[in-house]
Amino acid sequence: MPSILKDLWNRFAGGGGASGREEPAAEPVEYKGFRIRPAPYSAKGGYQTAGIIEKDSGTGTKEHRFVRAETHPSKDDATAFAIVKGKQIIDEQGDRIFG
Repeated sequence: MPSILKDLWNRFAGGGGASGREEPAAEPVEYKGFRIRPAPYSAKGGYQTAGIIEKDSGTGTKEHRFVRAETHPSKDDATAFAIVKGKQIIDEQGDRIFG
């Protein structure tokens, strides 16, 4: 598996970044019954847009992870953009993101 894909998989599988350090998670944002958890990570001299959309259901918590191509100069910028993208995904797809 190419190194970039392996690093990405490890981040989402709970293995931390390439350095093995886990960065503190941003606070979740509630939106239309969903939770958006920004999860930007260090990449290419900046921070990659990434996050998790969650929703509680009768069978447990449903989860959808997303990564976008955009990078940002600061973690705060990437966090803010991940929230915007999460809201856009929810607005466009709603519960279908879990299917």
